[in-house]
Amino acid sequence: MVLQWSTDDLVDLTGVGDAVEVLDRKIEGGPGARLRDLRTRGADFRREFAATGMPQRVDTCDLVTLPYPTRFGLFRASRAIAPFLSITNRMLVIRWNDSDGRQRVLLFEPSDVKLGRNTPYFAELARRTPAPIIKRMVVEHGTVLDHLAHLRITPDEVDYIVFDHLHTQDLRRWVGTTAYQPDLSEQPDAVFPNAKVIVQRDELTAMSDLHPLQTPWYQTDTYRDVPVDAFAPIDGSVVLGPGVAVIKTPGHVFGNQSLALNTSTGIWVSSENVIAAECLTPEHSGLPGLARWSASWQQEVVLNANTIETTADQYNSIVLEKSIVDRSQTDSRYLQFFPSSELTPMWTNPGTKPTFSHHAITHQS
Repeated sequence: MVLQWSTDDLVDLTGVGDAVEVLDRKIEGGPGARLRDLRTRGADFRREFAATGMPQRVDTCDLVTLPYPTRFGLFRASRAIAPFLSITNRMLVIRWNDSDGRQRVLLFEPSDVKLGRNTPYFAELARRTPAPIIKRMVVEHGTVLDHLAHLRITPDEVDYIVFDHLHTQDLRRWVGTTAYQPDLSEQPDAVFPNAKVIVQRDELTAMSDLHPLQTPWYQTDTYRDVPVDAFAPIDGSVVLGPGVAVIKTPGHVFGNQSLALNTSTGIWVSSENVIAAECLTPEHSGLPGLARWSASWQQEVVLNANTIETTADQYNSIVLEKSIVDRSQTDSRYLQFFPSSELTPMWTNPGTKPTFSHHAITHQS
């Protein structure tokens, strides 16, 4: 057990949002039966979700562009010669009013980029890569706090912090710690003192006793002194406000979750289950290998698979995401799925230029 508190301590902290019964009812049968059932449930949720309304505003903030193995991001499908592609991590800032008029602010994927570099996999990759190459391939666009200042949001106004999963994330500066941190040379106070981290209980349970396949991607030691009341654990899918929901999408990790938004252009879903919108409709992809692989193996999606905890579940979760979103108003061949880490063209990575990119979700009601 890495944490000083047990996940049992989280039981009394539930109650965030309204449960989505249509998605959380138990599905009988194997992964094939679950796949068929999720298509229907996704369509049912889509109708219910559209009726909840819309948030006031959605803003997209670029954080960092960094290299990522092609074999992970375009699982088995890519014929690109480049061993690495580039992805851009982005933060979404969502604002809405509760029924009592209180404004809420949610940050989706507010990664602490500086501390994220210590993730075992990326730290080892950096150790083996010459500094001049890293300088060319890693581009920092802006920090979480700089973006919030630009949007005129103060840290104490943030109510919720949500990640699709906690790979690479170090939350100590965001939520504070209960003890001195030698590597930070301080005991940090919470930058976001009023924020709760919405996370699936399944992921916290897994983090308390990692499997060797999981260890390269988590910074579990950084959670040792994080206060228990920083978390708002959920067990499934919840609607948080008008047009804002967190949907349980297991597979990439056991406790994976996705953000759903109802906007002026229709319904969007964001997660890291895939790294490009065309991975949900690979038959329309111009990336080398994707369309052919999809047709040959009758695979309708191309997973982001740096970990393969439960691959069939991840596939099913992506199909659920497909069943919820609208088609892009820019090009109807592609869906309004917004990768939280989106494939980004880079001259150093031949064969990995996306056919289509969203770049941002922008909405104001």
